[in-house]
Amino acid sequence: MRLVLCSGQGRQSGEMFRLTGEAEAAAPVFAAAAAVLGRDPRDLAREADLAVLHDNRTAQVCCVTQALAAAAALGEALGPRRLLAGYSIGELAAWGVAGALAPQAALALAARRAELMDAAGQAGDGLAFVRGLSEATRLRLAAAAGVEPAIFNPNQVLVVGGPGEALDRFIAAARKAGAARADRLDVHTASHTSRLAAAVAPFLGALEAAGLRDAKPGATLLSALDGAALSKPSAQAQTLARQIASPLHWEACLEAAFERGATAVLEFGPGRALADMAAGLRPDLPVRSLEDFRSLQGVRVWLAGHD
Repeated sequence: MRLVLCSGQGRQSGEMFRLTGEAEAAAPVFAAAAAVLGRDPRDLAREADLAVLHDNRTAQVCCVTQALAAAAALGEALGPRRLLAGYSIGELAAWGVAGALAPQAALALAARRAELMDAAGQAGDGLAFVRGLSEATRLRLAAAAGVEPAIFNPNQVLVVGGPGEALDRFIAAARKAGAARADRLDVHTASHTSRLAAAVAPFLGALEAAGLRDAKPGATLLSALDGAALSKPSAQAQTLARQIASPLHWEACLEAAFERGATAVLEFGPGRALADMAAGLRPDLPVRSLEDFRSLQGVRVWLAGHD
C-alpha cells in the first residue's frame, strides 16, 4: 500500500510547481487557488519572490495547491488503496486529496486557517528546532526557556514554538548542552502550541461549514496528532482544528502508517523533508518525493513499480 505525504510550509521555491504547473488535469486546482490568492500561484512561484512565497497565508494556500495539483495530475496512478498523512498545513491538504473536502473548499480553508493563526499569534513568535539530544533533555530545556513542544519528529528532532526571545534562549541552551544542531525555522507563528488556542474554535466552525465528506473508498487518513486513522472525517473535524494549537507527533504518525502496511512512500512537496524522515525510519522501503523526478510520467512509472 502506498503512503502519500502532503508537505508543510517552509520549502516553497520557484520550482515548486515544476511538474504540476502544466498538467491539464491540475488546471482547475490552479484556477481555484488563483481565486483565493488573487493571483495564479504559478506566477508567484515563477517570480521566485521568497518573501511572498513564505507569507503565512500565501504559503499555506500554495502548499495545499501543490498537493491537490499533484493528486489531480497523477489521478489513478496513485492506486485504489492508499494511506494519506499531512504535516501541519499538509494535513488539510491530505483531507482534500482524500476527497473529504472539495478542492475549492480546501484552498479557501487554507487561507482562513492562516488568517486565524495570524490573528491569534503575537508579533515575534516563531518556531525553532533541536536535533541530537535525548527527549528528556529537549523537553527540560524547552520548559526552562519558556517555549512549548510543537512537533515531535524522527531522528531526535523536536520543533518548539514561542516568543522570539524564548526561542533564542532555547537555541543557546540546546547548543550548550551539545545538540547536533539547533536553529530557527522560517515560520513566524508559534504553530501547534497553546499560543494559537484562540484560532481553534473559529477554524472548527469554518470546517463544519465547508461540507466535510467521508474519504473516497480506499483512502485512509492518518492524523498527525497521534497517527490515528480517521475513518469518518465528516465526524472528526475537531482533530484537524485541534492540531493548530496542539503538538504533532509526526514520528508516531509515520510509524502508524508503516504498521498499517505502507510499502512505498511518495511525498508531494514542496521539498523532500518528509521523504527524508520516512526514509530515515524505514531505509528498506522505496521512498521518493515528487521533486526527485523530471516528469510526471517518471512518477507514474515509479508508482507502477512500487504498488
